[in-house]
Amino acid sequence: MNTSIYIAKRYLFSKKQTHAINIISGISMLGVLVGSAALIIILSVFNGLEKVILSLYSNFTPELKIEPAQGKTFDPNTAYFKLLKNDKSIVSYTQVLEEKALIEYAGRPFIGTVKGVSDDFLKNKQLDSTIQSGSFTLNDKSGNRYAVIGSTIQISLGIALKNQLNSLQIFSPKRTASNSSLPMNDFVSRSIQPSGVFGIQQDFDDIVVTPLDFTRELLEQPVNVSSIEINLKKGTDVDDMQEEIAEKAGPGFVIKNRKEQNTELYKTINYERWSIFMILVFVMIIAIFNIIGSLTMLVMDKRKDIAILTSLGANKTLIQGIFFFEGMMISLVGCITGIVIGFIICLVQQQFSLIKMGSKTSVLDAYPVAFNPADFGLVFLTVIVIAIIASGISARLSVQGLDDMKKDL
Repeated sequence: MNTSIYIAKRYLFSKKQTHAINIISGISMLGVLVGSAALIIILSVFNGLEKVILSLYSNFTPELKIEPAQGKTFDPNTAYFKLLKNDKSIVSYTQVLEEKALIEYAGRPFIGTVKGVSDDFLKNKQLDSTIQSGSFTLNDKSGNRYAVIGSTIQISLGIALKNQLNSLQIFSPKRTASNSSLPMNDFVSRSIQPSGVFGIQQDFDDIVVTPLDFTRELLEQPVNVSSIEINLKKGTDVDDMQEEIAEKAGPGFVIKNRKEQNTELYKTINYERWSIFMILVFVMIIAIFNIIGSLTMLVMDKRKDIAILTSLGANKTLIQGIFFFEGMMISLVGCITGIVIGFIICLVQQQFSLIKMGSKTSVLDAYPVAFNPADFGLVFLTVIVIAIIASGISARLSVQGLDDMKKDL
């Protein structure tokens, strides 16, 4: 065993005469432990939140979305889109027409988004998991048309699904609006009965999902659509399909995957994740740099030992090595223990959901947790880099005044 490592190990794990050094070393190790555990827990919780949010979005967001590069709508009845609709790798091919509209219920107004969808939209089996009350019904056997509303709309307008006397009144400006003396003459109005309420996330919960023909009547748009939403069979490479559609559809269209459809969400998650990570790293730096104070006191306590070692032929490199490895051991023990404790806490939370979010929602009750092996490596590497810097500073301080130590001996 390396002499420096052997002596450092003896200093760290053997009983010291000065109890203050024991306490300071313990506090330094505890600081590294708590910091490492906190980093693992925070990163795992953010992984869990991201996983939950993306799973919720995937219930409502298509794998690929085709939109016009310019303007709001386009004609979906081209030769290529008809061919694409019959592609065997596609599970659902949904034509979508959506626009902002005034929604009124029992005299109460709300500005929301009306989203008209074709029949393929209901092929998504995950839609039922988003329903809070009622059902995801857009048409019945009698030919009646229904709307499924977001929870924000229900709460804002006080909509009761069982109340058949009141229906949703939806208003949209006429395409050929004129300056009429009666403002309502410039709007198209349609009524529809709500059949269910869904809850996903704030970005979606102000949407009214209706049959496509209803929205066409409301917006006076008999042909064009706002987008085409595509879901693929399992095993189909989404990236390859995205590239293929982009190439064949041409520059007039933008094809977005789920991440590109929700760029702001991803940016927000990443900003919050790394902001908290950097704050905790700063706390970790303070904790690890306490090692400098601990090792400085140890140098003072071991002045005679250092003088004896130098008299026996030990050079400055060996003396520096002792205190460098002492600092590294403190950091390593604290880091590894902290990572293990953080992993155990996350595992318990994952299995038993002990820590609740403090709000009663239908989506999340307790903090979600998901593990990413790269996070463990990132935390370990971060601690090691900071520990090397702190231990290096301590090692340089350990040989200052070495000649005076020899004289004292």
